[in-house]
Amino acid sequence: MQPDTAMPALFLHNLWLVLLELSPSLLLGLLIAGLIHVYVPPAAIHKRLSRPSLGSTVRASVLGVPLPLCSCGVIPTALGLRKAGASPGAATAFMISTPQTGVDSVLVSAAFLGWPFAIFKLIAAFVTGVIGGLLVNRFTPSPSAETEPGARASLGGAGADRGLIGAVRYAIFDLLAAIDLWLIGGIIAAALITTLVPSDFFADQAWSRGLLGMLVVLAISLPLYVCTTASVPIAASLIAAGMPAGSALVFLMAGPATNVVTIGAVYRTLGGAVLGFYLGTVVVMSLGFGLLFDSLLQAAPVLSAEHHHETGLLGVASALLLLGLLALLAWRRWRDARVATLVGADAPKSLVIDVEGMSCQHCVGSIKRALEAMDSVEVAAPDLASGRVLVTGQGFTVPALVQAIEQAGFSVRDVEQSSDRVDASPGLD
Repeated sequence: MQPDTAMPALFLHNLWLVLLELSPSLLLGLLIAGLIHVYVPPAAIHKRLSRPSLGSTVRASVLGVPLPLCSCGVIPTALGLRKAGASPGAATAFMISTPQTGVDSVLVSAAFLGWPFAIFKLIAAFVTGVIGGLLVNRFTPSPSAETEPGARASLGGAGADRGLIGAVRYAIFDLLAAIDLWLIGGIIAAALITTLVPSDFFADQAWSRGLLGMLVVLAISLPLYVCTTASVPIAASLIAAGMPAGSALVFLMAGPATNVVTIGAVYRTLGGAVLGFYLGTVVVMSLGFGLLFDSLLQAAPVLSAEHHHETGLLGVASALLLLGLLALLAWRRWRDARVATLVGADAPKSLVIDVEGMSCQHCVGSIKRALEAMDSVEVAAPDLASGRVLVTGQGFTVPALVQAIEQAGFSVRDVEQSSDRVDASPGLD
């Protein structure tokens, strides 16, 4: 009976620890993305990072290596760069290299594992990011960000989108809203994995050595959320327990760079092809650098083997703020669905527009804002699952609605009239 009651408590404890470690970096990443959107001219990013070239991927990795962002924090920042004009390869290079390193991570790595290990890990992260970016640029379509659905709506924000308030609004209602459901699922999954798979599960096992051990470490660390700095003491404890340093390096590269949250967010925002190259690069390069490290270098003596979660005021405040923002977005989504239901049942002046290219909550927000900016539209309720938008108002015309949607960067497949009293111009097919 004791295990049955202890397991839920342990799960809730781990859930809270994941929130504590994830929230500061995620909120920092959202704020950075919002500030980039408001204050960095899209032309500057477009000039430096837009070309599908070696130079753009190198610059993206150089930009990302010193930033203290974990994998969940880097997603909104990379998404903001992408929407501002960075090439898919540059965004991928930034996503791969950034969460593996950071000034704090390098210093902690040096303290726990020695400078040779810390410098080797820094170089590995940079090279892995560049290679991942080059592969994405070479083998995936590379449309400009301005031609992607919803991109034009996010560039050159209007007055309401300027300043710090505009940066915060963009970070919350555009970027966080695009990944919040994946984030919630990922946090729950990460807590479950942490509860069911102890961090020292394979430390004393003979099969943990060599390539087999690296593959086991890789399988565990790919879906697990591990903050880049917090993962260093875990790796130190594994090395102290007899695990080869190369296997620990695999953990330090694959753990911070990937998790179930990141995987879902990358798939949702950048597509399956980019996700495949993203994961493939992290897997192959982490194994390759792990084997290379074991053959060339040895880690410095471990100074500590204990791992302490950050439970200070910043972590608690960030976790509570993130929970509040997720609750706010959930309420807004429920409210919009409720309005759509009531409008669909009662409003005589409404129609349904089938929109092509609506792939995320950012797209939903772009279409909603574009339509509700029209004086004749009272409510626009996009449904992401079906790609349909329910519009209600007084005196709108179909061509005007279509024009607003197209100016937001989308296209209209069909318009379904739900009332004979809609003021619609003929000939739209």
